[in-house]
Amino acid sequence: MANISYEYLSNIKLEDPFFDSLKEDYQKFIEWYMKKSDVDEAAYTFYVNNRLNAFLYLKIENEEHLDISPPLPKKRRIKVGTFKIDAHGTKLGERFIKKIFDVAIESATEEVYVTIFPKHVGLILLLKTFGFHKYGIKSTSDGIEDVYIKRFHNLVGDILLDYPIVKFANVNKYVLSIYPKFHTQLFPESILNNEDYDLLNDCSPTNSIHKLYICAMDGVLNFQRGDLILIYRSSDGQGPAKYRSVVTSVCTVEEVVNMEQFNNEDEYLEYCQPYSIFKDFELKNFYKMRKYPYIIKMVYNIAFKKRVINDYLANTLGIKPNYWGVFPITDDNFLKVCEEGRIDETLLYMD
Repeated sequence: MANISYEYLSNIKLEDPFFDSLKEDYQKFIEWYMKKSDVDEAAYTFYVNNRLNAFLYLKIENEEHLDISPPLPKKRRIKVGTFKIDAHGTKLGERFIKKIFDVAIESATEEVYVTIFPKHVGLILLLKTFGFHKYGIKSTSDGIEDVYIKRFHNLVGDILLDYPIVKFANVNKYVLSIYPKFHTQLFPESILNNEDYDLLNDCSPTNSIHKLYICAMDGVLNFQRGDLILIYRSSDGQGPAKYRSVVTSVCTVEEVVNMEQFNNEDEYLEYCQPYSIFKDFELKNFYKMRKYPYIIKMVYNIAFKKRVINDYLANTLGIKPNYWGVFPITDDNFLKVCEEGRIDETLLYMD
């Protein structure tokens, strides 16, 4: 199983060693778990070789919290009730951060909070990277936990801190074509309905919010940090291209790097390895041959709810570029594609 699942707590064995650290941290964890299990609550899970590797329980609230200092006023928000990942170097934490945000946006909730012991340094750093900030503390019989909050529309003008919100105004927009075999691994929430989830791997390029794409298309050199990209999954040849080529996602450009900027192969590999879908021998061959000299680093912001087919682009919007690999798109057409893709409009900051 290589995809995030949503399953009843009653179907997950509480005796699994995965839960041992949670039982140690929280005296009433077993009591809490059984209570939630009895009322058919569910959690997001991820398995590696049939072993539980990640667990995320979310709760939508609309209440005040006087046990937090300073108190949290009554407001609709999501509580990250239990969140644990057995880290193994595949950026799975980022994939679960995106899941938290996806659920928040889908439920029209603009605030997320989590209580966490200061010893969980790695998880705290991950939360802070994507816009959580320390709000206060919560004292319990288990000790003092820090309280971190993410407010989606307290924007600061930073690609990662504002994630998943994208800034629409005063940035350029492009369409970037990606072959199906690469698209599946890079954008797990954006694969087609008839694609097999077993194709997804538990690896950094699949799990990470950061995405790296290596290509030879000169047009990508026009990309600037903050520009928006519509990800276009090219045809897989299993039907007419006007139906099989689809726009699936919105990404934000972090940077574009020319391979020539690296002083040596080691620098190049250090940059690419954490997020590349290519194996080391492939990366080394690229560096040697200089066949694919451009490296796009981007942030995976939005997965379309409906894939936008080539036929809509060409025959409704009149988009017919000479080359479908990469091309600019107008603000108006970008918005129309997003509307056709049924994205939540709150994800676009228009001012």
